Amino acid sequence: MANIKPISDLQNYGDVLNQVTVGSPVFLTKDGRGRYAVIDISEYAEYEKMIAWRKLESELEDGELSGEIDGWIPAKDARTRFKGRYCEGN
Repeated sequence: MANIKPISDLQNYGDVLNQVTVGSPVFLTKDGRGRYAVIDISEYAEYEKMIAWRKLESELEDGELSGEIDGWIPAKDARTRFKGRYCEGN
């Protein structure tokens, strides 16, 4: 069951934070509507990994589609392009 609290409960923020555990965030409302979610830091780290993974998957899919439509380039040329784009300092 969702743990939903009005934002005014943050006056006693220690009580609210004690209710936050992995898999059990506390949702804060403002004017009766959902506004914030307080989650455990380890859960947030997993969320960040998931977002990065989805971005990587999307870019790989875009690259595969581009290769199928525009044609593939030799690995040597791909390395040169990536170095120019992502390794400017090197």
